[in-house]
Amino acid sequence: MFKKFTKEDIHSRSNIKSSVQRGLKSKFLEQFPKLEPAIDNVIPKKSQVILIKCEDKISLYYVENEVVLFQHFDDLVPSLRTVHKYPDCFPKVQVDRGAIKFVMSGANVMCPGLTSAGAKLPEESLPKDSVVTIYAEGKENALAIGKLTMSTDDIKSINKGIGIELLHYLGDGLWKLVE
Repeated sequence: MFKKFTKEDIHSRSNIKSSVQRGLKSKFLEQFPKLEPAIDNVIPKKSQVILIKCEDKISLYYVENEVVLFQHFDDLVPSLRTVHKYPDCFPKVQVDRGAIKFVMSGANVMCPGLTSAGAKLPEESLPKDSVVTIYAEGKENALAIGKLTMSTDDIKSINKGIGIELLHYLGDGLWKLVE
C-alpha cells in the first residue's frame, strides 16, 4: 500500500476537532481492545491530531511529529512505530526466516510462510480481514502490518495462496515519511 508512497501523494492536511478525536480513539479501541491502558499515550487528550489525506483514499493521523495510525476505507491500522512502542496490544503472527526478504520488499505473505516450522499463528482463531502485526522468526520487533485474507483456521487447513495482504512494512514510504 505504501510501497511507492511519497510526499507528493499527500493532498491535504487539517486539524481535527476534539470530538472527532474522541470518536477516533473509541473506534481504534473497538478494533484493538488491548490498547485500552495505552490509548492516552498513543493519542494524548491535549494534543492536536492532524488528518493528512492522501491518494487512494488513505488518511494518516499525525500526532506529535509521527503518524500513529492510518485509515484505509473503514480499517484503522496502527503505524509500525506505534506497534513498536506497544507490541502487546495488537494480534501477532510470525513468519519463518525465508519470508523475511519477501516481506521487506513489500510482498504479501503466503500461507506456507505462516504454517512452516519457524512460523507461528495465534492460539485463538482470528477472522478474515483482521489487522495483524507480522513478526519474523528470531527477530524482536514487528517488520510489517497486514490484513488476513482468510481466517487463521483456514490458513492452517488450506495452506495455499495469500494469507496476509501487506499494508505497511519497515522501509516503505510511510516509514520513510517521518525520518
